[in-house]
Amino acid sequence: MKDAPSADVPSLLRSLEKGEPLPAYVIVGEEALLRTRAVRAIRERALEDGPEGFNEETFEGKGAKASTIIDAARTLPMMARRRFVLVRDADGLDAGELTQLATYLESPIDSACVVLVAEKLDGRSKLTKVAKAKGMLFEARPLKGAAVLRFVESEAKAKGKTLEGNVGGALVDALGEDLAALTDAVERLALYAGDRKAITLDDVAACITRARVETIWKLVDAISLRNSAEAAAALVSLLDDRSNALGLLSMIARQLRMVAKMRQALGEGRPTEEAAKIAGIPPFKAQAGRAAARAWTLPALEAAFLAIARAERSMKGSKVDAGDLLVELVLQLTQKQAA
Repeated sequence: MKDAPSADVPSLLRSLEKGEPLPAYVIVGEEALLRTRAVRAIRERALEDGPEGFNEETFEGKGAKASTIIDAARTLPMMARRRFVLVRDADGLDAGELTQLATYLESPIDSACVVLVAEKLDGRSKLTKVAKAKGMLFEARPLKGAAVLRFVESEAKAKGKTLEGNVGGALVDALGEDLAALTDAVERLALYAGDRKAITLDDVAACITRARVETIWKLVDAISLRNSAEAAAALVSLLDDRSNALGLLSMIARQLRMVAKMRQALGEGRPTEEAAKIAGIPPFKAQAGRAAARAWTLPALEAAFLAIARAERSMKGSKVDAGDLLVELVLQLTQKQAA
């Protein structure tokens, strides 16, 4: 079985614009926004000709059984061409269940679209190998450099706007490479521009103020250093400024991923500047990154990522105010407990 070329989420989205959805997808990668957009686009195409709510099922990976997921896929669709079966956090499935799903992917049925989503999967597993060979594996890779600028431009274009001059670069300089934060910024800039087609640097100065940007970094730095007082003050300021809670959550997760990478690199004996480069931390923040890495143990980081994942699910599926959930999370993350 010869492997198909690896693909990413942007190529998946383009393929859905031109043709029918595949009978199965495995979407894996660190970039949560791209994973979410991929699932949304697949769902819309898979269910476009059927009645709302009759032909879809969603499973959480932990504790789920492959046989139940496969039975859901094999159930005949009602007044539609196909069913949509989503498995969130597929990396939580037991190894044996993943193997059974890999066997299903070898010969999936056309009357269903099964989507497995995970932040990370073992590339050596049968599931990953089968999905790649069948052209069903799509990676939600974090965007870097020029790709981030293209992303910002495409977000503006989707809202009927163009970016004048170095607006894209100014946004990336201010907010970093966090796609959720950039998406939120472009949306607010588009509303601010109103009937004007072009978004200008003056718009960026008015909507994405230096004070707000500094407050965002103060928040993520305070969380990294487990300074609950500073983190709470920064978060209250940002929420009062009507910042998007999911966007802030994404920035917190990104910061802690950098801390984890910095910690690993320092543990390997790398110099501070080299470790910062590996972690994606700007040179002027290298010493702060080192201090943050020292403030977190590996078990504490693992617990933090689990807490962030739970908060994200709650924000998307709960009626509880997202800001309240974020405050609760920040207080949890800044507790100086041994782990």
